[in-house]
Amino acid sequence: MEQQVKLARVIKILGRTGNTGNVTQVRVEFLDDKDRSIVRNVKGPVRMGDILTLLEWEREARRLR
Repeated sequence: MEQQVKLARVIKILGRTGNTGNVTQVRVEFLDDKDRSIVRNVKGPVRMGDILTLLEWEREARRLR
């Protein structure tokens, strides 16, 4: 069974979240639809311009407080 994926580029790093700060909240724009951008949580090292492979792209992360 092959999963459908979408590619997205990191355009802005919003901050760190999680109990120990090991998750980074980023804004990404989809490579196939430049007008659409969402906020996602990313675990592990990430920087501006990185390409993420999203297995699920409908859900958006809650904003940092």
